[in-house]
This record gives sequence, C-alpha cells and structure tokens, in this order.
Amino acid sequence: MTQTKPARKGTSRWSARVTRESDALDLSRGVFTWKDPKRIAGSLKRSAERSKRRKSDPYRSALSMLTFYLNRAGKKLPAARRKTLQRAKAELRKQFGRGEQSRAPAGGAPRARAKRKAAR
Repeated sequence: MTQTKPARKGTSRWSARVTRESDALDLSRGVFTWKDPKRIAGSLKRSAERSKRRKSDPYRSALSMLTFYLNRAGKKLPAARRKTLQRAKAELRKQFGRGEQSRAPAGGAPRARAKRKAAR
C-alpha cells in the first residue's frame, strides 16, 4: 500500500510568489496574461527601467523575468499563451534595440557542424 502526502492548505507556490512580489521589478498586475506582446514587452521594459533594486541592466532584468515565467509554467502553459510570450520576448529585444540574438541552429554550432562535415 502506498502512502500519499496530505494536501497542503493555504500554501502558495514559491514561483508564484516570486512573480507577484519580485524584489527586482514592480510588475503590472496580470502582465503575463495580456494578449498583446508589445504591451507585455512595454510593461516589462518600463518596470525594469524604473526599478532601483535590480542587480543587472534593465534588459536582462526584464528578459529574465519573462523567461522565468515561461520556464515555471512548463507544459501546462497553452500553446497560444506560450506563442504570445515568445513574441513578447522578441518584442522586448526590439524595444531595447538588441535585435535578434544569434543562436546556434539545432544540430550544434556552425563551426562544430563544419568540422563534422569535413571529417566525413
């Protein structure tokens, strides 16, 4: 017979508390539930630029909060919501003048792929 843990009453998840009560950013209520990526990005940018408590530059603070939310939501986040938040990430990069980050395509870095190809 397996034992199950009793349900905890009145406790909330630490990740939800971090999102609500972040010491680095004062987020607008419900910012991650908005449907407009530009509005989400604008709000995160504004919060990051106004904050005096953040440890890194505004861009990193805003992007890390968005990434934190995406990662904590995991598989439970509906595809449409995830798509909106991913678009908000791209919009945040645009608003901070960072453009598209150069990321290695799937299959490894271009240099590593070229070495594998040459070795064949």
